[in-house]
Amino acid sequence: MALLGMAGLAAPLGAQTLERNILTGGPTGTYIQMGRDIADAAASCGITLNVRESAGSLENFLGVRMRPQTQFGIVQSDVLEYLDTFAAEESDLARAVAGVRIAFPLHDEEVHVLARRDIGSLRDLADRRVSIGVEDSGTFLTASLVLDLAQVVPGTRVLESADTSLQLLLDDRIDAFFYVAGAPAAIFGSPRIDPARFHLLPITDPTLQAVYRPTSIAAGTYPFQADAVDVVAVKAVLMTYEFNPRRNAYHRESCRAVADIAQVISTRFQALQESGHPKWRQVDLSDLPPGWDVAGCVLAGLTPGRALRCDDPGAPTSATVPPGTAESEANRAYRRRICEAVGC
Repeated sequence: MALLGMAGLAAPLGAQTLERNILTGGPTGTYIQMGRDIADAAASCGITLNVRESAGSLENFLGVRMRPQTQFGIVQSDVLEYLDTFAAEESDLARAVAGVRIAFPLHDEEVHVLARRDIGSLRDLADRRVSIGVEDSGTFLTASLVLDLAQVVPGTRVLESADTSLQLLLDDRIDAFFYVAGAPAAIFGSPRIDPARFHLLPITDPTLQAVYRPTSIAAGTYPFQADAVDVVAVKAVLMTYEFNPRRNAYHRESCRAVADIAQVISTRFQALQESGHPKWRQVDLSDLPPGWDVAGCVLAGLTPGRALRCDDPGAPTSATVPPGTAESEANRAYRRRICEAVGC
């Protein structure tokens, strides 16, 4: 996998030069816009959070684990399932998974498969030409896992962006393409998509519905789509790492940075919903996806009465929750504090 080369970046820098960074996605995607919303909210409290572009979920996942001074990344929640399925034998990736935690759940993203009309189901993609997204992107991750779980083997797997894939489909150079994005996704509003030639494939496989959240794309969501389509959705999450403030100065300052941003999001959540990207209005901060455990430094940021340094520069930080706390207890504490902060 291309990102294994990032392992050489794992050595931390000194705390005196600590930056706060969040890995997001491409320049026009939802992830980078939501990252900018978080950075703007942090800036209102005098905190600088650098928003970094990336290829998507896999790069973000490994970046949080292996890049110095990178405390956050926005990923799709099935990244853990993907790594367990496809990378269980790779020791570098196994090490990368250790210590990965969730900061906050974000919005659901529907799995769209736009296909020719003669393709009626996911199983009909066998032996077809199918674009599964750019390598290391969230679409690539989910499409690979969906096809594997459904036991569908395309004849050709094309690694292209959604925009390029749409053109390839219109030119009859592929038969279908995956795109994972919160509906409505702008690309499917194109008037070039002829409903007589193309449609969204339903995704109703019981195995997939057990792994992903069953949902429906409502009729008329897109100009070519007259009827509702049953699909599955994956949740986007803001992930972080389980920094140990007792380990060294770098971990202590990184834990403080995570706690600060967690407090910013929880205390300014209503403002994010009102003035941030529309997807913020679909975020339920208490809806933790299975398999993810909340970071201790996030819990520290949700401690009642904790003061941000911009509120009181001399106030002590509470970011000393020791790692290793039972995850179920941490998640229960998280839900309790979130409900106290934003209501449930």
